[in-house]
Amino acid sequence: MPSPNIKNEKQYEGLRKKGMSKERAAKIANSPGSSKRGGQASGSGTRRDKPSQGGTTAQKREAGRKRRRAAG
Repeated sequence: MPSPNIKNEKQYEGLRKKGMSKERAAKIANSPGSSKRGGQASGSGTRRDKPSQGGTTAQKREAGRKRRRAAG
């Protein structure tokens, strides 16, 4: 049932199916520019393909040098 308070009903329903609360889904669906972002920029956090393994920048640089030497 469409709610008069929800601007983007399709996006709202999609967010609800993903398990988001009614209040949060409504805020995202009603935010300006939400259809362009798909709700991604509103508190969904950052996602990384490869999580960081730690270490200092110098350690990572050295590990890269070692890999290049081993491959070449």
